[in-house]
Amino acid sequence: MSEAGIAELAFGEAEYRARLEAVRAPMAALGTEVCLISTPENIFYLTGLDHWGYFAPHLLIVPAAGEMVLVTRAMEKVTVAHQVRSAGFQGHEDYETAADVTVRWLHDRGLAKARLAKAADVVTEVLEERGTSATRIGLEKWSSGLPYGLAETLVAGLPGATWIDVTGLVDGLRLVKSPAEQRCMRAAARVSDAAMAAAIGALRVGAGERAVAAECQRAMIEAGGTFPGFGPFIRPSARLGEEHTTWGEGRFAPGDAVFLELSGCVRRYHAPLGRLVFLEAPSPGAERMALVCREAFDAVLEALRPGALAREVYAAWQRVVDRAGLAHYRRHHCGYLVGIGFPPSWTGGNRVTGLRHDSDLPIQAGMSFHILSWLMGTGQGDCFVSDTVLLTDSGPEVLTTAPRELLVR
Repeated sequence: MSEAGIAELAFGEAEYRARLEAVRAPMAALGTEVCLISTPENIFYLTGLDHWGYFAPHLLIVPAAGEMVLVTRAMEKVTVAHQVRSAGFQGHEDYETAADVTVRWLHDRGLAKARLAKAADVVTEVLEERGTSATRIGLEKWSSGLPYGLAETLVAGLPGATWIDVTGLVDGLRLVKSPAEQRCMRAAARVSDAAMAAAIGALRVGAGERAVAAECQRAMIEAGGTFPGFGPFIRPSARLGEEHTTWGEGRFAPGDAVFLELSGCVRRYHAPLGRLVFLEAPSPGAERMALVCREAFDAVLEALRPGALAREVYAAWQRVVDRAGLAHYRRHHCGYLVGIGFPPSWTGGNRVTGLRHDSDLPIQAGMSFHILSWLMGTGQGDCFVSDTVLLTDSGPEVLTTAPRELLVR
């Protein structure tokens, strides 16, 4: 592969250096000599490794100083060589695991001994103050990429270590997107718009669910997208309440309310959007709910400002809903942060960072959100509108542009 081809697969070296430095600052504060990162989205964030090989556990060794090391199955060597410039590589055969290789690597470098390895002066000072010389190793304990057996192997192989939970350390850095990441988000939104237009265009009474899904995915690929973390979700009225199921073998019937939620994906960055489409005629109350959905969505945009708290943004959405006579109706969130995603999710991992009624998450410029104005099962009509919104220094930018008025086919 040419150097130009390799460069197309990842961000520039300066971006990766900045990301690593941002990880090492909290590592030093925690006194960790090394962190073991296993969440696919976080490994991608730090290395650029974009493949379907994450079904097998990966471990990214992040020492307090020196080169990172990526541990995967040995057969991934060529892919890693083509895509990764920010980390070395250690492969394992299929009779062992990433944990076995990681334990050996740490032992070989003295980082697994029950004494202090002086990787950085700041680590020495922190540990001496705490009166301990045991190696402190950071581990993402709530990671979809860390099976229980793998964790057991690590702990058994490193009996002298003190384990520090660093769940969320890298995830927190990913919440604010760099200018390069924001460009990926905008590109993903263009793919989302093309896919939604194709899905809506294929919807009609008698159309098969599979046919609509095929048109949607064809448009997604032709617009420059790759495989997304989720979906697309395509469901008729009979299955509206099934949160995470998609097309089946049925055909759409007169009066169906068809749920469409999808996301384009560019370089693993996602920009989801969703719409509820009515076939032949809207269901009772839908027109009024559509107006409420749009008003509540606009209220979220008004509240989405740097320095606001997530719960304040949710409260803005809920106030509109309450004024519409739906005070009984509550959602677990009115949106969530979105960006990097690998299957089986576009939410960025196995946790959802939502705009919830009880969240004190500070809103910052550079954050990107899937905003959902969702009024389903209200008892007074159904409607659903969602879009990806990027918060810039000048205010919220709605990235996806599919029509937001009541949609009838």
